[in-house]
Formats: sequence, structure tokens, C-alpha cells
Amino acid sequence: MGEQSRLLFEKAKKVIPGGVNSPVRAGKAVGIDPPFITRANGCFIWDEEGKKYIDYVCSWGPM
Repeated sequence: MGEQSRLLFEKAKKVIPGGVNSPVRAGKAVGIDPPFITRANGCFIWDEEGKKYIDYVCSWGPM
């Protein structure tokens, strides 16, 4: 996760318990902080830093 996503996650944790709407999406079980997704197109999603991902789980994880 990039610096901008880390800062956004810290901000989200101040207003949303855990910073996300599900404990699974928090990433603690796998030792990561979640990326902040800014846009999507078909099976592709992009984070705050512009990194492109393929949504292999049909939005279960990122949405």
C-alpha cells in the first residue's frame, strides 16, 4: 500500500470502526492494510496511487 492509501486508512479509522465496513476487508488476518479504490472499469480496479488490480473475486473484496 502506498503512502496516500495509508493516510486515507488512518483517516477512515477515526470515523469507521476498523476503517472498513467488514473485519475481513481490514486485512489484519493477512498482515496488510487495505488499498483505497478510486475507480473501476469491468474487472479492473485502481487504487489511490493509480495501481491497477484485477478483481478476481467479483467485487467481494474491494467493494
